[in-house]
Amino acid sequence: MISKRLHILLFVAVALIQLYIPAGMILEREDILKTGKQFKFRTAPVDPADPFRGKYVALDFRNNIYEDRQKRQWVPNEEIYAEIVENKEGFAEIAYISKTKPPEYTNYIKVRVLYVNTNNNTSQVNIAFPFDRYYMEETKAPHAEKEYFESLRDTGKVTFALVKIKEGTAVLEDVMINNKSLKELAGKEISK
Repeated sequence: MISKRLHILLFVAVALIQLYIPAGMILEREDILKTGKQFKFRTAPVDPADPFRGKYVALDFRNNIYEDRQKRQWVPNEEIYAEIVENKEGFAEIAYISKTKPPEYTNYIKVRVLYVNTNNNTSQVNIAFPFDRYYMEETKAPHAEKEYFESLRDTGKVTFALVKIKEGTAVLEDVMINNKSLKELAGKEISK
């Protein structure tokens, strides 16, 4: 009898843990979306042969290279911290990278080193941001892909990702084309 009660208690405990972990992740993401600092990351074209996989649009970014004049040692796939600031055009750029966590008052995210190009004076550190996929509803996805790639080819259009950052974590909020949501643009295409 005790063994049966113990099994039931263990089952309930495991079930609660399984509910707690995803709920905590969802609550953290929602908190970042509500209270995080918003940055606009300019997007760049991706490989047109495979830009869309399943229910997301693959994103690439323009300001993902940091010029390290200190020529520190960086290793591909190494996780590091990037301090993000707004440039004079209002878009995000990397102000500094570090192997140690920056002070809490800065807007920073954990990123990954893709590769490093070194010359006489500097090291160019190419960074992979943790938000390179924009997930969408399956019905809107093909239309979103079309809108996104047309905007990247048109130099008159400004395409960027809206990302909220808080305490080292980043959440991709939306992808914008000339200040209009990609979801909205794809939805209009469907209704035509």
